[in-house]
Amino acid sequence: MIRAVTPDDAAAIIHIYNHYVTTTAISFETAPVSEAEMRQRILSYSAQFPWLVYEEAGQVLGYCYATPWKARAAYAHSVESSVYVDKACHARGIGAALYRALLAALASHPVHLVVAGITLPNEKSQRLHEKLGFQQVAHFAEIGRKQDQWQDVGYWALRLPTP
Repeated sequence: MIRAVTPDDAAAIIHIYNHYVTTTAISFETAPVSEAEMRQRILSYSAQFPWLVYEEAGQVLGYCYATPWKARAAYAHSVESSVYVDKACHARGIGAALYRALLAALASHPVHLVVAGITLPNEKSQRLHEKLGFQQVAHFAEIGRKQDQWQDVGYWALRLPTP
């Protein structure tokens, strides 16, 4: 089942997310996120854009969300999207199902462009985004430093249908 996130999902979400924070360069955060911080993020961002969870047998196995792309007014119709799936549940189609639901939910918002940043290399994430219609629009070499290495980030974008 895919449903809207609630603040009560914060513990399950940090269980999923902090794995990526502490063991990979997929997220550029460098310290685990607390439950209180995640709860605040949920309250703050879900008031404006969709945050969704994938739940099976009462357990959250993945989540996705959209946040403002940039703060300046001219960017008001662009969002950044993210999706994270529990490390034990990869290759089950959860990420794609969440993303499709997110894109459908964004159709009721005044969103024109969805942007996704991907730490490179990450062939699975690249394939997921391209399968959903995203196209690569940028590649920044050595833009961040994590795990004692310079990391590249690519950006993929999807233009949503205009109502």
